[in-house]
Amino acid sequence: MEKHEKINYIELPARDINSAKAFFEKAFGWDFVDYGPEYTCFTNGGIDGGFFKSDLKASTENGSALVVLYSKDLEDTKSKIEPAGGKIVKEIFSFPGGRRFHFSDPNGNEYAIWSE
Repeated sequence: MEKHEKINYIELPARDINSAKAFFEKAFGWDFVDYGPEYTCFTNGGIDGGFFKSDLKASTENGSALVVLYSKDLEDTKSKIEPAGGKIVKEIFSFPGGRRFHFSDPNGNEYAIWSE
């Protein structure tokens, strides 16, 4: 697969890096490697990335790009969000091409999950 000039890595803010790690491990099975107290790298998330220590949050409300995950079973994936410590911020809705919902992680970062 050609990687030249393609998105390779994504970094997101987190007030509490440990809560981000706990949420994504529990909800989606992501793996983490810590690089000091202010940064952790995630793998097994579809694209590798990291969380950096910051009081800011990524949300569409403040103009941030939206990270969108895919699910084969939208309702099943949605059922994992709140028990893992996240919050549903937009219930399931239809859009051209499928359905999706939005959630926030424990640090307030907004994400979406879609399915056909």
